Amino acid sequence: MNSDRIKGNWNIIKGKLKQQYGQLTDDDLTYVDGKEDEVLGRIQAKVGATKEEIARLINS
Repeated sequence: MNSDRIKGNWNIIKGKLKQQYGQLTDDDLTYVDGKEDEVLGRIQAKVGATKEEIARLINS
């Protein structure tokens, strides 16, 4: 995933993730520069999806 693209579109990405995985909260989706892997890890732990599944959703 392209971190510049993620940073620039984070609000849109958060909305997609919340639609797909209703159990995610704003705290789960707090984005910090340079911590993309940490955010993906939190999402992965919460919803049980693989990083690849989450990355596909983000990139779509």
